[in-house]
Amino acid sequence: MDIIRPSIETKELLDHYLQYNHYRGCEFSAANSLFWCDFYQTKFTILEDMLVFCRVEDGIPTSFTFPIGEHDPKDAFDRVVDYFEESNLPFAMYMVEPEMFEMIERWYPGQYQIEYDRDSADYLYRQESLATLVGKKLHAKRNHINRFLENYPDYQYERINGKNWKECLELEKAWARENNPEHDGDKENEKAIIAYALEHRKMFGMIGGLIRAEGKVVAFTLGERLTEDTFDVHFEKAYADVQGAYAMINREFVRRELSDYTYINREEDMGIPGLRQAKLSYQPDSLVEKGIVTKTRTP
Repeated sequence: MDIIRPSIETKELLDHYLQYNHYRGCEFSAANSLFWCDFYQTKFTILEDMLVFCRVEDGIPTSFTFPIGEHDPKDAFDRVVDYFEESNLPFAMYMVEPEMFEMIERWYPGQYQIEYDRDSADYLYRQESLATLVGKKLHAKRNHINRFLENYPDYQYERINGKNWKECLELEKAWARENNPEHDGDKENEKAIIAYALEHRKMFGMIGGLIRAEGKVVAFTLGERLTEDTFDVHFEKAYADVQGAYAMINREFVRRELSDYTYINREEDMGIPGLRQAKLSYQPDSLVEKGIVTKTRTP
């Protein structure tokens, strides 16, 4: 089994398999797999002409994702099972969505079990809902936008391009200084990833937008196509002291750039209370549940 680190050089290979992906979990993205591979120690392999990501500990794969590609995933799944048996390791498959587990159950009834992790569930929204913010439950979001428009009536929206992306990078650096004064390692890592993503956005097929108020970039967002009907928002940053900036970039980007999509994936909340509250406040259409699959214990 050849275990490969995601890189610029492997992007074409990843894209070949991910073009067949119809699952809406944010992990099944070439950009995400490369951006976070060192942080999460993830790599990938090709089994039975299917793509399988894996997490590695001390150079050894200890868990895999469900196979993605053009073919029936069962043969690749069986190869994963064989790997664990031959390596004398406990079976573990992570980021498994309900539809995936239903297949496993059909193949091997009662032999596997799943435990869903609420902290890793992605938030899925209707494009129309985020673009219009219609309805009583989104009244507060409309108020935030109204305050922004009152304060900055001459605001500008721009697509991120070769001329303005460095201004987004300056915003990210300022955001990091305000929100990470102790230089927490995780946030420092995110800062480096966002800088890399902004600079190489075209290489990954990503698009982004920014909001400019009084000539200054006060918010930006960046993401990519996940499936034919779903767009994945990877990053979103704004100045906290600019009232309504987050709501404004969210609405304007979706309204101006994402009309061809039905769903917007705004990824997980990682169990952070404030982030969970913020994502729930936009009234998600559903959650993309993801869990860990293990072998069912026998008496």
